[in-house]
Amino acid sequence: MANNSTAQILRVKIIGAMLREARNAKGKELGDCAQAIGLSSQEYEAYELGEKFISLPELESLSYYLEIPLGHFLSSEQLIESKEEKSASIDINKLIQLRQRMIGAKVRQARLESQLSLDELSQQINVYPSTMSEYELGQKAIPLHILENISGILNRSIREFQDEHGPVGTWDTKQRAIKGFLELTPEMQAFVSKPVNQPYLELAQRLSHMSVDQLRAVAEGLLEITY
Repeated sequence: MANNSTAQILRVKIIGAMLREARNAKGKELGDCAQAIGLSSQEYEAYELGEKFISLPELESLSYYLEIPLGHFLSSEQLIESKEEKSASIDINKLIQLRQRMIGAKVRQARLESQLSLDELSQQINVYPSTMSEYELGQKAIPLHILENISGILNRSIREFQDEHGPVGTWDTKQRAIKGFLELTPEMQAFVSKPVNQPYLELAQRLSHMSVDQLRAVAEGLLEITY
């Protein structure tokens, strides 16, 4: 870690501590988590000790395995107990490799849109251009702290690189929806839960997809009716 900043080293240590906390909270052994993402116990323990950099696909898979929303690790959200039934078992190793390639492609696209050369981005994140090329081709996993650094340089949110439509992403989206519902006031929860109010919720959903001009036209139409 000699070539990494103090902030990056601290970030890796924090994620490691959070992984250990999550594993203990779920009553899992080191070997359980290691096996879940295709590593040896020693390799996985290095993640928890902050001695090795975990990648986003591995962290996504661990959050899925431990049934803890990904946001807990990325934004220090409180641990919540998952009540959502997961889908049938998936091949985590194949999923991690696929996600690695997808993230690499997204990084390359974002870099090109930012009009940065491979060498320029490599220099800014302090890696060799050959390593950056391996990242973009999905031949090498991008450590999470480096991906976060890349996101900042390219003015992108780390969420843009997260799984959205795969089994892990679908599950995590449901977890965030549950968390959002639980954070509503009791009055709002009661309103949302009543089937009779569904038409109002569907209307609100349609309005949320309208442009400013479309909303203005609707408002003007209502004024004409009222007056």
